[in-house]
Amino acid sequence: MEPGEFRKDVDRAIAIGDAALAARMLASAWEVEPGSALAGFVASRYDRIAGRLGLLKQRWAILRSFTVEPVVPILKAGAYAGGVALETHLGEFNAYAQEMLDPGSALYRFQPDVAVLAVQTRDVAPALWRGESAAGDVLSRFGDWIGSFRKYSTAALIVHSLEVPMAACAGGGILDAQREDNAAEAIQRINRGLRALAGEHRGVYVLDYDALVARHGREKWGDARKWLTVRLPVASANLPHLAREWLRFLHPLAGKVAKCVAVDLDNTLWGGVIGEDGMNGIRLGAEYPGAAYRELQRALLDLKRRGILLAVCSKNNPPDAMEALSSHPGMVLQPSDFAAMRINWDEKALNLREIAADLNIGLDTIAFLDDNPVERQQVREQAPEAIVIHLPQDPMGYAQAVRDCPWFERLTLSEEDRQRGAYYAAQRQRVELERSVTSKEDFYRGLDQVAEIAPVNAQTLARVSQLTQKTNQFNLTTRRYTEQQVAEMAASPAWRVWSLRVKDKYADNGLVGVAIARVNGEVCEIDSFLMSCRVIGRTLETAL
Repeated sequence: MEPGEFRKDVDRAIAIGDAALAARMLASAWEVEPGSALAGFVASRYDRIAGRLGLLKQRWAILRSFTVEPVVPILKAGAYAGGVALETHLGEFNAYAQEMLDPGSALYRFQPDVAVLAVQTRDVAPALWRGESAAGDVLSRFGDWIGSFRKYSTAALIVHSLEVPMAACAGGGILDAQREDNAAEAIQRINRGLRALAGEHRGVYVLDYDALVARHGREKWGDARKWLTVRLPVASANLPHLAREWLRFLHPLAGKVAKCVAVDLDNTLWGGVIGEDGMNGIRLGAEYPGAAYRELQRALLDLKRRGILLAVCSKNNPPDAMEALSSHPGMVLQPSDFAAMRINWDEKALNLREIAADLNIGLDTIAFLDDNPVERQQVREQAPEAIVIHLPQDPMGYAQAVRDCPWFERLTLSEEDRQRGAYYAAQRQRVELERSVTSKEDFYRGLDQVAEIAPVNAQTLARVSQLTQKTNQFNLTTRRYTEQQVAEMAASPAWRVWSLRVKDKYADNGLVGVAIARVNGEVCEIDSFLMSCRVIGRTLETAL
């Protein structure tokens, strides 16, 4: 569709009051072209309909030593497309230190959910930027700023690492590589120190800005003219890359994450059509073009290790598909890697709903991966809650599309995340038990469940916070709390924070429930009460 027609269609949908249709069109367009050209229009139209969409609200403060105004519309458009209405506060230019150190500053009056400290090497370490090897007290200053922020705010804090400038890479020629005290190495030492600093504080994360610059090319990242004229150190073409890097943090911090990726088979997990080409005809192996599909499978296996479930959603003959999944020598993934399978000729939207029911998760936490744009569009229309991943036309880009998707990002990885595949394998055994008994009571007794309810402690704090951030299906208030906020409540005599851990004869389900209450005299008010979807309906909610 022509850009002009698309914009008219969106405006017509808004005019007739169909906010859902307008949102679908905006999200689809943004998926294909997420950049500066479309950002202003997408953000402005979402502004008009946001109140009718039930979007999650987040407040971001951006503290900076350079101009970031052109990045903000891209960030807001991407957040809207991901289901988050973002309110932003821009700190004064180069005033980040004062704002973080002053408890009465505009930063703290704004009461952000997330703050970004975006500073450059040339501003905090000018000598290193010039290629000199004097690190000075850079880390000490960062420590003061982070410590002050954590003292005055419970918000998450994202700190940009320092980038290595071209001068530091090449200023001394090949001689620099022979010296241990070169400026580039000094900057890397500072960045290692930043990661250590972040580890000393809850809710502080490092954005690897140097790696971001390197991925897109140091020589092309900046624009000297824009820096000198408007203090914008990022070339126009790279503004979306910076916004997307921020979005990779926004999703897990807002709890907008996928719990499962449902993947098509033909021309997605392998090249070709198994029903027509047969086992020997599909493209899957170490050489081109089959290597593209193997790389996608490796990316999906990485997601599984991150605690994200895998499922198959394919229009296919089950025997043909299962033969390829089980026996093709090029397969990286195996049938046991998938927590659910739907291989049939039904509409994929229906299959996605059944997968959600099988796994006991919300449809809005399932990401759909399919090479066919027609199938993707049908899912958008028939199952609008699902997350539809845009794939490029060239299969060589499939794996990178998965790795770049912010819905799959995680900021922490708990033991429960690592063991999720085993949990669902045990769940299949529970289903078999339930089918073999005549009553629910016999089923519950047969599970031999043990519930351990305990106050939150240092070992369970991260998981408790994680559950408040990502659990939606059984969550009475859906209030989201950072680790710092949970720790402060647990330390207060006016609050109680309990965790629920469950074991049965098939598996240790891990920490699956949270209750938070505020005590005022003889009144105990429930602030939060939530449970992981995989144990809902097994009387554990009654125990808690």
